[in-house]
Amino acid sequence: MSKHQSRAEEAWQEFYGPNLGYMWEQYDLYKENPEDVDPDIKSWFDQYGPPSSNGEAAVSYAPAVDEKDQAVGAGLNMEKIAHAVKLAENIRIHGHLSADINPLQEPNGETSFLRIEEYGLSEEDLRTIPKEILCPDAPASVADGLEAIEHLKQMYTKTIAFEFDHVHDVEEHRWLNRKVESGEIYSAVSDDKRKALLKSLTEVEAFEQFLQKTFVGQKRFSIEGIDILAPIMEELTHSAMQDGARNIMIGMAHRGRLSVLAKVIGKPYDLIFSEFQHSPNKDLVPSEGSVGINYGWTGDVKYHLGADKNINQESFESRISLANNPSHLEYVNPVVEGYTRAAQDDVSEPGFPQQDGSKAMAILVHGDAAFPGEGVVTETLNMSRLKGYQTGGTVHVIANNQLGFTTDTHDARSTTYSSDPAKGYEIPVIHVNADEPEACLAAVQLAYEYRNKFNKDFLIDLIGYRRYGHNETDEPAATQPYLYGLIREHPTVREHYANYLDEIGFWSKSETDQLKEDTMNHLRDQYNKVAEDKETETEIGPVPEEVEKRLPKVETGYDLNELKEINQELITWPENFNVFPKLRKILERRGPAMEEDGKVDWGHAEALAFATILADGTPVRLTGQDSQRGTFAQRHLVLHDHKNGDIYSPMHTFSKANAAFALYNSPLSENGIVGFEYGYNVQAPETLTLWEAQFGDFGNAAQVIFDQFVSAGRAKWGQKSGMVFLLPHGYEGQGPEHSSARLERFLTLSAENNWNVAYLSSSAQYFHLLRRQAEFLGKDEMRPLVLMTPKSLLRNQTVASEPEAFGEGSFQSVVEDPLTGKDKKKVKRLLVGTGKMTIDLHEALAEGEVPSDIHIVRVEELYPFPEEEIRDILTAYPNVKSIQWVQEEPKNMGAWSYMYPLLHNLAPKGTTVDYIGRRRRSSPAEGDPTIHKKEQNRIIQEALKGNE
Repeated sequence: MSKHQSRAEEAWQEFYGPNLGYMWEQYDLYKENPEDVDPDIKSWFDQYGPPSSNGEAAVSYAPAVDEKDQAVGAGLNMEKIAHAVKLAENIRIHGHLSADINPLQEPNGETSFLRIEEYGLSEEDLRTIPKEILCPDAPASVADGLEAIEHLKQMYTKTIAFEFDHVHDVEEHRWLNRKVESGEIYSAVSDDKRKALLKSLTEVEAFEQFLQKTFVGQKRFSIEGIDILAPIMEELTHSAMQDGARNIMIGMAHRGRLSVLAKVIGKPYDLIFSEFQHSPNKDLVPSEGSVGINYGWTGDVKYHLGADKNINQESFESRISLANNPSHLEYVNPVVEGYTRAAQDDVSEPGFPQQDGSKAMAILVHGDAAFPGEGVVTETLNMSRLKGYQTGGTVHVIANNQLGFTTDTHDARSTTYSSDPAKGYEIPVIHVNADEPEACLAAVQLAYEYRNKFNKDFLIDLIGYRRYGHNETDEPAATQPYLYGLIREHPTVREHYANYLDEIGFWSKSETDQLKEDTMNHLRDQYNKVAEDKETETEIGPVPEEVEKRLPKVETGYDLNELKEINQELITWPENFNVFPKLRKILERRGPAMEEDGKVDWGHAEALAFATILADGTPVRLTGQDSQRGTFAQRHLVLHDHKNGDIYSPMHTFSKANAAFALYNSPLSENGIVGFEYGYNVQAPETLTLWEAQFGDFGNAAQVIFDQFVSAGRAKWGQKSGMVFLLPHGYEGQGPEHSSARLERFLTLSAENNWNVAYLSSSAQYFHLLRRQAEFLGKDEMRPLVLMTPKSLLRNQTVASEPEAFGEGSFQSVVEDPLTGKDKKKVKRLLVGTGKMTIDLHEALAEGEVPSDIHIVRVEELYPFPEEEIRDILTAYPNVKSIQWVQEEPKNMGAWSYMYPLLHNLAPKGTTVDYIGRRRRSSPAEGDPTIHKKEQNRIIQEALKGNE
C-alpha cells in the first residue's frame, strides 16, 4: 500500500456515522464536478482522494467498539457503509411518514426510501456493519447493523412520530435522538399511572357524554376524539409544580375547554351545570376556595371563560391559570406568554428585570386549522427566543381534529402537517396518536424534559378527530359523510384503553365498566344540586364604582430641585463609555433645558417621567419597534458605545432608581407584541407597561387585541389592565400611511370608562399623564391609556414646557389657549380641537393679530369626555354663539363623530355646533405633500377667520 493510500485511509477514518455518509455523498459530487462541493472539502479531496484506490478501506467508527466488531467491519466496502448510514438517516428524518399516528386509518406502510434494497443493500451487508455506526444509542439487545436498522424503524414509525431534523443545535439534536433511539422515551408505565390514566379518561368521557344527554343542543365544543388532552394537561401541570413552578399559564381555544376547566383547573361540576341551566351562581366555589372564576359585569359565554386554581401542598404552592379567550382562537397565545414572562421577572431592583424561567411555564393548546392559518401563531413563536420575550420554553399541543369548521386539510394548508410552521423556529415536533394514551404521556415527558434542559419550545401534534360537528348544533356528515361514517363506528379512547388493560390482565372490563357507572352517578348527584333551580333572567351586573367614575385628580408634580438632580444623572455616563459624539451633544442639551428660560421637549419630558416613576418604586417596561432609540430619534434611553458596542442605560444607574426599567426593541409584530404586553400587564399590574407603535397606524394590525382584550376584557372577564399605548399621530403630508393612528376607532370602542384616550399639546401634560397612570396601577381605578403621540411636534418649542411646569400641578383634561379669549364678553366662537390641530392654530395666531371673537379650547383627554370642564368654559364665555370642532382628519375619521353629540348636549340654547376640517374620505390623508399643505392651510384659515 502506498504512503498516499495510508494517509487517505488514516484521514477517512476520522469520519463515522452520519458524517461518513455525508462525506461519501460529497465525494460522489466531487467526482462528477469538483466545483460543486465546498472549497474546503474540495481541497481535502484533492489531498486525500478516496479512502483507497479500489474504494475499500478499513473503517473506524464510534469509540468503545470491541475488537470483534472491528474485525467484522474491516475491509467492508465504503460505499455500502455510506448507503447504510443514509438509510439510517432517512429513517430518522422521514420515518414519521410511515408511522401509526392517525387513529382513523391504518399507517401508509413502509415507504420506498425505508427499504434496504433501495440503497443497494442486503440483510447480509447490514449484518456486517457494527450497530454503533448506524445507531450508537441502540440498547444492548441490538446486535448488528441489520438489527439497528430494524430498531430505528420501530422507534420512528410507532404511534409516536418524530421530526427533529430541523433542530440545528448539535447538542439538542443528539439529546433528542438519544432519547428516542435508546428507547428511554418508552419507559415502563407504573400500575398507579395506568389506573390514574384510565380514571382520568373515564371522567372526561362521562362528563362530556353527560353534557350531551342532559343539555341537548347546547354548544360545548366537546373534547371527544382528543380526550387524552385533559390527562396531557394534568401531566404537564403536575410535573411543573413538582419541579417548583409557581405559575402554570394555559391558553387554549374552545375545543375541550370545559373538560380542561373541570379536570385540570378543578372547576366544580355543579358550577358548570348551573351555567348550562342558565341559573349561574357566581358564588358557588369549593369550600376551600381553591378555584377563582373572574366575571365582569357583562360576562361571556362559558366556553370563553378562564379560571385560576391555587394549590397548596406541604412542599409547594402553585397557581394554575386558564386564560379567558374569545373566539379569535389563537390570539390568546401572546397574552399567555406575557402572563408567563411577568411571573418570571423580578422587577424589584434597578436595571433590567432578573428573569427566572423556572418560576412559571406556559402551555398553549392550538387548533390544527388555526396553527398554520393564523399569523399570530408564528408571531408568537418568533418571540420564543428573544431576550425581551422568551419564557424559558413553551409546551405547545395541537388538538388535531384533522378538520377545520367544515374545511378539509387539503383546503386549509399548504403543508404536510399543521405543525410545520414550528419547524421554521427549530422547535422539535412529535406527532402522536390520540388513541394511544401511554404514547401520549411519553410524548409529554419528552416535551417537558426538553423544555427544562434547553429552555426552548416543544410541540406535540396530538392527532385525533372530532366526534361531533364544530359545535354540537352542527351536522358534520353533511360535508364529511365518509369521515363521519368512520368516526361513528370508532370506539372512544377510553374504550380502546380499557380493552387494552383487559387484554393484558391489568383491569377487567367489568371493573372499568363499573368505574364508568360510578363516575356517571357522581355527575348525576352534582347535577341534582342545581337541577331544581329555575332558570333565571340573567342581568348585566353594575359597573364597579371605581370604574364608573373618571380618574380623580392627583398631584403629579415632582420637587424641581430633585428633578434637576435626576436630570443631571441621566446625562452622565461612565468615564469609559463612549457615547456617539453627535448623540452626546444632543443629550447634553438636556442639562440647560432644566434651567431658567429653558424648555423641556417631549422626549426629555418622557425620560423625566420614567425616572421619577422609578424613583417612586414603580417598575417600567416599554417595548416597540425601534423604541430604544425611538422611531424619530427622540428617546435614546439605551445608549450604544460607538467603539465596542456595549450598551448602557442611565435609567438603571441613577441614584434614586428604585425599581427595574426594561426597554426592548420588539420584532416587527403588532398582534403578537401587543398581546404579549397586555398579558404582561394583567399579570404584573404594578408595572407601568407601555407599547409604542412605530407609527400609529401600525396599531391596525393589533385590532383583535384592542377589540377583544384591551377594551372589553374587564367588562367581560373582570380582567384589569393599566397598559399604555403610544401611537404616533398627526398629519404632516406623509400620505395615507403613517398619518393616522385611527383615533376614531378607539373612541368608537370607548364606553363604561374602559380606558382613557388622550391627545396632548405639551410635554408637561405628557409628564403628568404618565405619572397619573403610574399612580393608579394595581388599584381598582386602574384602566388602560391610549395616547396619540406627536411626530413633527416632538422637538417643537411650542409643545416644549418650562421646567416649572413639572415641579407642580397635575394633568389637565382641558387646556385653554393662552393667546385667545382675553376679553370673555367679546368671544362669539369657541374653536375646540385636540392635539396637533390646536398647535397649528396657535402657531398661526402667533404670527399675526389675534381675533378677539374666538377662543381656542384644547381637549387633551377625549375619553372620558370632560363634560364639567367644557361646561365651565361655556359658562365663562356667555356670548358664544358657535362651537366649531376643528380637526385635520377627514370628517368621517378623527374625533368629530364622537364629539358632536357631546358638544351639542352642552351647547347653550341658540348656539350651533359645526365642523371645520377635511371632507369625508375613504383614505386617511392626501398622498401629495403640496396638496396636503394647501388643504391644511384652508382649515386653519377657515377656523381663524370664520365666514369673513
